[in-house]
Amino acid sequence: MDFRVLAKVLGVLLFLVALAMGACLGYAFIKDWWGMESPAIKALEISAGITAGVGMLLYLYGRHSKKEILRREAIAIVGLAWIFAALFGSLPYMLCEPGLTFPMAFFESVSGFTTTGSTVIVDLDAFPDSILLWALTQWLGGIGIVVMFVAVLSFLGVGSRSLMQHESSVNISEGTRARISDMAATLLKVYVGLTVTCALGLWWLGMTPFEAVTHSFTTIATGGFSTHNVSIEYYQDLAIELWLALFMLLGGLSFMLYVFVASGNWKRLKKEEEAKYYFLILITTIICISLDLWLTGITESYVEALQKCFFTVISLSTSTGYANEDYDQWPVFSKWLLLILMLMGGCAGSTAGGLKMNRIILFMKITGQELVKSFRPKQVFSLKLNGQQMDSSVRAQTTFYLIFAAFIWLCGAVAFSLLEPTMDLQTSMGTVTGLAFNIGPGFGDVGPTDNYSGLHSTTLFLGSLLMILGRLEIFAVLVLFMPSLWRKY
Repeated sequence: MDFRVLAKVLGVLLFLVALAMGACLGYAFIKDWWGMESPAIKALEISAGITAGVGMLLYLYGRHSKKEILRREAIAIVGLAWIFAALFGSLPYMLCEPGLTFPMAFFESVSGFTTTGSTVIVDLDAFPDSILLWALTQWLGGIGIVVMFVAVLSFLGVGSRSLMQHESSVNISEGTRARISDMAATLLKVYVGLTVTCALGLWWLGMTPFEAVTHSFTTIATGGFSTHNVSIEYYQDLAIELWLALFMLLGGLSFMLYVFVASGNWKRLKKEEEAKYYFLILITTIICISLDLWLTGITESYVEALQKCFFTVISLSTSTGYANEDYDQWPVFSKWLLLILMLMGGCAGSTAGGLKMNRIILFMKITGQELVKSFRPKQVFSLKLNGQQMDSSVRAQTTFYLIFAAFIWLCGAVAFSLLEPTMDLQTSMGTVTGLAFNIGPGFGDVGPTDNYSGLHSTTLFLGSLLMILGRLEIFAVLVLFMPSLWRKY
């Protein structure tokens, strides 16, 4: 392990985080003309200064390293980058009045960068707008701070492929002839374009410019931070909900599809399986939940039921977590369907969380093949997804990931019930689902009308670990605890 390479890359990554803090600081100065943001200015100045200072020290330590970023360094950088970003990203929450304790601030920061959207802030109105604008963490985390790093700083060269490969928000397994830096730049352009379009639409529909920008950050990133305590329910506007639902869906699709479209590869779209199954599942779920709400008397008509469940289904399936309804009061059947959607998540290469549709599809195909093999043991099968041949390692990795994710989910639920003795079964299951799969709200005491502020400090740290595990899809975090990773060459 070349620690100078790690220091150099992590140093520049911290500069990016400091730059984002500087953007919030600039907004605070603008707002301070009306005497509204003074408490936030000092907090953001100190936070940006500390982050940039540590970044400079790390970069100076590793600046003379000319070695290529190999696989070991790449996976260590990806794992450590999210931890470092979340650690320094917690500073504005701690230093600004009314302020949060370190466990709460770290949890809030991790929730932002992992685009989970879980919050411990009880009253958002108590915080200055420039601190609420620090929801920029979700926008950075959505595309992946490592991907943005590759797009902006092309000096990484061939090592950038390893960084992109281990960044879970981007799926490059199908390969591309374009240089990795060019592909990252295309992804960033698409991401920025969708964000700007979303913000302009929200502004036109009646949000203030600040609200439109902040919600566009957290919609495209499928993060779910809002500027109001009651989330999207505050607006009571169907047009805003439909506009947000559209861009949540766009964020839940693989961003590699946009790369194919940008490169004119329309044939690839005809082979797309993930998006087809994803839309089919969403449509089926919306129809079923609407029927359940109507037949159980929750709504007076089926049309009203459709209107109630449409936004919630899109929000939870894309792991955004915006709330316009208290789905915790819905019938048990509907809540089970929502739980399944939360576990499944969006498409691979999207900003959404969950297990991802590619793994669900592959697992179903693998299961079908194994069933046939039970009575036709000599039959040879090929495993394909989106028209691409999958090798045996993909079969093994898919099975291992799903089993390990289920194991973490069960262990997390047991751990939460142990650390929080008053937590009931529904809340413990909802908590670990909302955090480990980067959804945000869960069920019970952490449902859409509640938050995570009631958790103890130890539980908040455990929740932070689960969010990072979910965002990096387990492997890039667990490998940091392998002693062999850190041995010198």
